[in-house]
Amino acid sequence: MSLRFSSAAVVAVAASLLGSGTVHAQTISGVEVVSDSLTLDGTVRSVLDANPAITSLDELANAASGRLAQTRTGFLPQITGTATYTRIDPVVKLPFGGETLQLAPNNNYDAHIQAQYLLLDFGKSDATVRVAESQVQTARDQVEVSRRDLAFNAAQVYYNILFMRESIKVQDAQIASLQAHRNEMQKRVEGGVSTRFDVTTTDVRITQAQNTKIDLQNQLRNQQVQLARLLHKPSQTDVPVKGRLEFQPQAVNLDAELARAYDNRPEIKLARDAENTATLQQRLVERSNMPSLGVGAQVGAKNGYLPNLNEIRPNTVGVVQLSVPIYDGNKNKNQRVEALANARSAVARTQDTQEQIRADVRQAANNIEFSQARLANAEQQIAQATDALTRAQGRYRYGVGQNLDVLDAETQLAQARLARAQAIYNYTLGQYQLKRATGETIWK
Repeated sequence: MSLRFSSAAVVAVAASLLGSGTVHAQTISGVEVVSDSLTLDGTVRSVLDANPAITSLDELANAASGRLAQTRTGFLPQITGTATYTRIDPVVKLPFGGETLQLAPNNNYDAHIQAQYLLLDFGKSDATVRVAESQVQTARDQVEVSRRDLAFNAAQVYYNILFMRESIKVQDAQIASLQAHRNEMQKRVEGGVSTRFDVTTTDVRITQAQNTKIDLQNQLRNQQVQLARLLHKPSQTDVPVKGRLEFQPQAVNLDAELARAYDNRPEIKLARDAENTATLQQRLVERSNMPSLGVGAQVGAKNGYLPNLNEIRPNTVGVVQLSVPIYDGNKNKNQRVEALANARSAVARTQDTQEQIRADVRQAANNIEFSQARLANAEQQIAQATDALTRAQGRYRYGVGQNLDVLDAETQLAQARLARAQAIYNYTLGQYQLKRATGETIWK
């Protein structure tokens, strides 16, 4: 993992544990300022609480639960109440014994309650419920994936801000040292011991260091804007965060981390959800062409019975129905072919996901290992650059060295300090990248 000190965007990988954090806002000169600084825990949790995408996914999971409840109604009887009125004109009338015999009333009334119950469908309803249950689990796992990714983005921005601040401190130290050196040379010029050229070259280095600081301040401001967006604050909000980069070494057991990743990564859970859903869908298709047996009963009252057609009388109806599919134009056969192909595809996706997880864990472990090596090298470089600067300053002070040697030593020391901050930054983010790769929960 690397980060260049230019106007390019900082690229990092990070995630962390969550905790508490509060945010209060006030308005100063038209800019909203958050009065309480956010820790990493508070930053991540505040972002998760503020993001509407998580709410949307939660509601989609609730909708999937609602569909599951609907499928379970197939195991319960269905009861319906109906009342109708029908006007018929004309009706059949026959002459009979000197009178007119009317076979049906003009005004027809019918009110009844009907109950239906499926006795046997050879597992079709149960298979439908199983598919719906698997879809609910998929929706819930998708929420976890989105929360994990959002927390990762929040932690990434948080550490970018800390790193920019640390880099600015290094630049401030370099500028202060160069200015002190310039003041000393100015006195030497006034005393006739040195030339104005040395002051001018030092001014150039000071200006270069200030330009680098300006670039870093711009990157810091952009990261503040990104954090405000994640928190869904106004674009002009200044969200201060607190914390500092610290080197906290940890031992990495690659085999243990891989095992943990296979058990906990939400992506593998999603892949297994898809595999399970495809298998259940295949079973549902296999049962969809099976017979079904149901019973029904109806009780109510209506008119239209002879001899008094207008008299409303109670009536009952009972029915037993057996439905047997005979020929569907090979629809079910083709559905089975499709379901089997989807099941094989889901198995292949699970295998591919496992390979990706293995690569993610190994890359995170490599980043930790080599960042630690770079940190040790940066520490040695700082010691060497500090000694070189001390010697260069002494030689120049006694007139046996050149000003350019001092300026070069100042630059090398600043670069070594930046390299040290970079190494700590990369090592810290490597730790959180490993947490992400192994599926460790990063919020409470």
